[in-house]
Amino acid sequence: MTKVIAINAGSSSLKFQLFDMPEETVITKGIIERIGLNDSVFTITVDGEKQKEITDIPDHEVAVDLLLAKLTSAGIITSLDEIDGIGHRVVHGGEVFNDSVLITEETIGKFEELSDLAPLHNPANITGIRAFHNVLPNVPAVAVFDTAFHQTMPESSFLYSLPYQYYEEFGIRKYGFHGTSHKYVSNRAAEMLGRPLEQLRLISCHLGNGASIAAIEGGRSIDTSMGFTPLAGVTMGTRSGNIDPALIPFIMEKTDKSAEGVLDVLNKQSGMLGVSGFSSDLRDIETQSAEGNERAKLALDVFSNRIHKYIGSYAARMNGVDAIIFTAGIGENSDVIRAEVLKGLEFMGVYWDPTLNKTRGEEAFINYPHSPVKVLVIPTDEEVMIARDVIRLT
Repeated sequence: MTKVIAINAGSSSLKFQLFDMPEETVITKGIIERIGLNDSVFTITVDGEKQKEITDIPDHEVAVDLLLAKLTSAGIITSLDEIDGIGHRVVHGGEVFNDSVLITEETIGKFEELSDLAPLHNPANITGIRAFHNVLPNVPAVAVFDTAFHQTMPESSFLYSLPYQYYEEFGIRKYGFHGTSHKYVSNRAAEMLGRPLEQLRLISCHLGNGASIAAIEGGRSIDTSMGFTPLAGVTMGTRSGNIDPALIPFIMEKTDKSAEGVLDVLNKQSGMLGVSGFSSDLRDIETQSAEGNERAKLALDVFSNRIHKYIGSYAARMNGVDAIIFTAGIGENSDVIRAEVLKGLEFMGVYWDPTLNKTRGEEAFINYPHSPVKVLVIPTDEEVMIARDVIRLT
């Protein structure tokens, strides 16, 4: 048995899962929230039961100390020496990293250089890496990048129609995100279909508060909806997705906001929150829509419409599709959104069963047996992908 801990450090949070590998058994998991704020929340599963503690956690180093102390005091492990590897999610690897990598001072320096591309995420990821290294300096650590899976995109997919020197000098291009999730579900889809991944054309729909669609041909990402940042693509919980870029100076003029202020609106006040006017949580929106709230119904329509269009365009991009995958919180649990997204796709061989579509949070085929294009619900597991890469590289 090898114990590996998978870490996802945000600016004020730290998610974790501890695995027994290679069996991929989850020993414990949890999250530390509100780091740096009063009344931080530490939630951890011990013997199958969630335990919650509210305390003040001023920074990530204290959060890491608290987590590791809890692992031993709760008897989850007898000693920190049992931890054989650490896997860290890093949001942006740019063009430098097309695969996961062992963490060294040199690679951390490269992560820092890439922080311009992900100023809200990479610094937080680096903070988590350093905090663990300070406590467990001799335990090998691996960085797993959200962007790495999409480094197989051809130039025709990732280039913007801008002066080419902007790409050469500033790295302005589509990078894509949620790559670890798209990679996991595409591999799992091949297993469920009983076919080699190299022979499949897949469309993966990672639908959560953040959402992205990926075209995966032969196991390689050839296009994806998110772009230079996670703001691009489909409508999301609070993000606008694609808009006419000329709207930014127009909104600045009409509202007296700065460019930074408009970007804040596009990232935090738009999407389903902006359209509905009351929530970014799909569960709230579905409830209000069922009760006759027209703005809620409109938010659902806008969200599903954008996903529907991407599926059609990616099917054309790959000259057909073998399977459509739904994953992440909304994709795994919302039969309403799946139905709206799939409606009308019969012309391209998608025949889905409304009864099977009622599935929530578990692996399932939701297509009729005769459907040429299969439709799968696959709960994503980014943490296990991180743990697998730790084993592979260490």
